[in-house]
Amino acid sequence: MHMIYGYIRVSSEKQTVENQRYEIEQFCAANNLSIDGWIEETISGTRAYSKRRLGQLLKQVRPGDTIICSELSRLGRSLFMIMEILSLCMKKECRVWTIKDNYRLGDDIQSKVLAFAFALSAEIERNLISQRTKEALARLRAEGKHLGRPKGARSSQSTYKLRNKEQRIRRMLKKGYSMREISDQLHCSRGTIIRYYQRFIAQESADLTEKL
Repeated sequence: MHMIYGYIRVSSEKQTVENQRYEIEQFCAANNLSIDGWIEETISGTRAYSKRRLGQLLKQVRPGDTIICSELSRLGRSLFMIMEILSLCMKKECRVWTIKDNYRLGDDIQSKVLAFAFALSAEIERNLISQRTKEALARLRAEGKHLGRPKGARSSQSTYKLRNKEQRIRRMLKKGYSMREISDQLHCSRGTIIRYYQRFIAQESADLTEKL
């Protein structure tokens, strides 16, 4: 049995879903169709469709199912995103109908040509983004700029986490606490305690021994 889904999206709580629902219901009544399931969400169209209820719908649709929405912009705010969604629907043999745009993605040859164009455009866009990223990184390396985590960043974070706790660590060490027990008490990892000890406490003791 083929399913028909009505998809409704608004961007904010101030907007109402009723107008889109009415348009879809009127369209279905005029074409002797009935909605098997409604998907409504209040979320920006710029959010990745995989993180929306639309993403869940696209995972569950089967060949022959139909998604009806008021217009293509309900699927996404960018052309790239809309093309990707339509291409995915085409692969899953799921039809997409819009009311205001009068768009029909189905089994006809025109839809297949459009799906190919969508998939090709999406692939070109991904390649362009990847190429621009590689070029930008290459330029930064050529300029001698360091990429990735700043040197010493992890150590700095550890130092900040244990700031003003040196005497407490010393007392616990004298009482025979293990590094694991100390880390549990100070709510940090065992590795953080060990690095802090090696960098500050142990080094300070070594420096003092040299002076003596």
